Amino acid sequence: MRRTLVTTPFALLRAGLLATLVAATTGATPPRQDAARAALEKASAAYARLKTARGTFEQTLTNPLTRNTSRSRGEYQLQRATGKWSLVFSDPKGDRVVDDGSALWIYVPSTNPGQVIKLPSQGAGTGIDLLDRFLADPASRYKVVDAGAATLGGRAVRAVSLTPNRPMEFTKATVWIDPSDGTLRQFEVTEQSGLVRRFTFTTVTLDGKVDASAFQFTPPKGVRVFDQTRAGR
Repeated sequence: MRRTLVTTPFALLRAGLLATLVAATTGATPPRQDAARAALEKASAAYARLKTARGTFEQTLTNPLTRNTSRSRGEYQLQRATGKWSLVFSDPKGDRVVDDGSALWIYVPSTNPGQVIKLPSQGAGTGIDLLDRFLADPASRYKVVDAGAATLGGRAVRAVSLTPNRPMEFTKATVWIDPSDGTLRQFEVTEQSGLVRRFTFTTVTLDGKVDASAFQFTPPKGVRVFDQTRAGR
């Protein structure tokens, strides 16, 4: 007599549990997690080879308490070896953030007219820049979890969730990576204050010409400089 195999819900559940157990005991990694780690490793390797970067960006800041969202856009430039970088805003026009390798200058007359904040450089000649915190040795700095495939600006990207292993200025982050070339296309961070910052690179040019003047900042006449580089001295 020919026997018919009947698959019951219990059998399916048991099979699923068995597969999970086998994966756990053999150290197997789910395919999606493999894809996330591969994308992050490719992005880290591409970043290590990077000399310069330039492009346009859009940024949104969301306050979860007030539910207010502000939007801005502008141009980003990076000189990898020195860690110098700059954001020059076209909207709101006149705002600038510049790390000149000695100090980080924050000038946002759109919200704080008449003042400049001067902070210790994130680079200070060490090569630390806006992208370093995500792409320099990320496997040892974060718990890495796949956040799924997505499309960004018509490109297929892989979203990767990063949770810091040690305290940072943000509690969690998500990066969107183009798996074809390892380019970081977008990142989002939740800062200690709860503020959510999303930064999208709308255009990217790698290893091209950058403007030396972009990494220089002189406080405008009449503004007050709040110098935080001397704090604790």
